[in-house]
Amino acid sequence: MPSFDIVSKTDLNEVENALNNVRREIETRYDFKGSNCSIERAESVLTILADDDLKLKQMHELLQGHLTRRNVDAAVLDYKDPEASAGQSVRQKVIVREGLEKDLAKSLVKKIKGSKIKVQVAIQGDELRVTGKKRDELQEVIAFCKGLEFEMPLQYVNFRD
Repeated sequence: MPSFDIVSKTDLNEVENALNNVRREIETRYDFKGSNCSIERAESVLTILADDDLKLKQMHELLQGHLTRRNVDAAVLDYKDPEASAGQSVRQKVIVREGLEKDLAKSLVKKIKGSKIKVQVAIQGDELRVTGKKRDELQEVIAFCKGLEFEMPLQYVNFRD
């Protein structure tokens, strides 16, 4: 029986490349001269240090722009609340989300089953497996899911006939 997987994966190498580009741009931009702004990554957690809220917002725009250029959807970033650091500087943690969360997976299963397309959907860890009798039904499910609005980008992989 034909099947495919719905996943939400982020290429952390591309995220690292985007961070290197952001660091390079921070070093060369005039409005960042003499400032103590930086961005670091530890696994899937980014830490942004900025002098003030204005520079923090500028760093958000830089990060999102460079991620988009590297073909990484900026929706994978989960911004936590900024916290005050030494002096007026601001620190913010940003989580790079990977995998489908349980709530998102359950709502996606409910919507696919509510669409009356004759397929079976199973949650397997942090991904969904969709199986059907015909390839056309699976393509219908992919088109249906692309039409839905989610806070995370979805990829459709492992299509088997």
